[in-house]
Amino acid sequence: MDLDKIRKLLGIILLVSFVYIGFFSPVSKLLKQPTTMTVFEGANEVIPTTANVQAIKNNDNIHIAYDEKNVSLTALNSGDSEVLLELAGIPLKKVKVNVLKDLRVIPGGQSIGVKINTKGVLVVGHHQVDTTSGKISPGEKAGIKVGDLITEINGKPILSMGEVTPFVQQAGSSGKPLKLVIKRNEETIKTELSPEKDKNEDKYKLGLYIRDSAAGIGTLTFYEPNSKNYGALGHVISDMDTKMPIVVKDGYIVPSTVTSINKGSNGVPGEKLARFLPERSIVGNIRANNQFGIFGQLNKNIKNGIADKPIPVALSHEVKKGPAKILTVVDDDKVEAFDIEIVNSIPQKFPATKGMVIKITDPRLLERTGGIVQGMSGSPIIQNGKLIGAVTHVFVNDPTSGYGVHIEWMLREANIDIYKKDLNNAS
Repeated sequence: MDLDKIRKLLGIILLVSFVYIGFFSPVSKLLKQPTTMTVFEGANEVIPTTANVQAIKNNDNIHIAYDEKNVSLTALNSGDSEVLLELAGIPLKKVKVNVLKDLRVIPGGQSIGVKINTKGVLVVGHHQVDTTSGKISPGEKAGIKVGDLITEINGKPILSMGEVTPFVQQAGSSGKPLKLVIKRNEETIKTELSPEKDKNEDKYKLGLYIRDSAAGIGTLTFYEPNSKNYGALGHVISDMDTKMPIVVKDGYIVPSTVTSINKGSNGVPGEKLARFLPERSIVGNIRANNQFGIFGQLNKNIKNGIADKPIPVALSHEVKKGPAKILTVVDDDKVEAFDIEIVNSIPQKFPATKGMVIKITDPRLLERTGGIVQGMSGSPIIQNGKLIGAVTHVFVNDPTSGYGVHIEWMLREANIDIYKKDLNNAS
């Protein structure tokens, strides 16, 4: 019998022995670990094993270290690698390791003012026009619903509220109905609307309340220093009346200063009150508004004063329960770091919000705000020197706790493709 066969036979005997003496549980746990891992250059991945498991790698992209309970894999260079885990010469598990090029972004924390212009005019309500024949809403009669976007009138694109009035008065005077194109969710609808004259004001009206922009405050999460692509807020901006996500035509962000804070309590979310700097102070545009936040491009580098150098990011499976920090503003424009606890984190394989449950533990922040407040959304979460996500929502019945979104999904929406080999072209 050759040496290799003897080795394997001894391995089988050893494995069976482990079952009897209680070592099988760690081996079973190992077998349940993922067969594919994704890590950044320089990152360390720990695989729970037993002291007797050995790892064989297929190239020099991975450095392997052992202790009594773990095999540690440190990624050296980007590219695909493979590691075979063996016990006494018996293959237990093959792990594919996808090593991504190192990515570093600059964390935010700054309070920002947000101005979004809608793609068309947004219908936020109906109203009755007082005509000589009685009260009627022409818009409601035409089947227009709250949340609809009016994108065209008589074949011409509508970009602002000011463009609507001339069409309405002309249609009323001529007696010809307006031909409207409506965007309702993903559906495009064509309809006709005949304005009615208000007998008290002697003007023709649609019987609709409309809006073409929205404004608010939030927190910058990060920006990539080469492309200057940024992400902020960590959740969608919705219209305050319709509760529908705002479809962006364009928009901008400006610095803002926090003037005061309404402290949160059980059942009553708190909020930051802030003052916008003027429009001439624009620091970036807005190109997208979706479930992961707002995204665009800065026109210059901006600083938070406490973490102005690029730091690594962490994928969702790297996030651990335990202490972390958030960067946010509670006074004027000063960014500060506050202690939090990662209560739970879900290693997400597909984009989704609410990937983490977080709890504010810093006595200073609890004293000042009561926990998570409106305007804090987007505050970057940092753990072990890595950007792992952003604050998104507060628990209404417990303002000390809330949700966070994993940073990898915000990076993707910011057009920073972490899976590209060349991140210099991320813009």
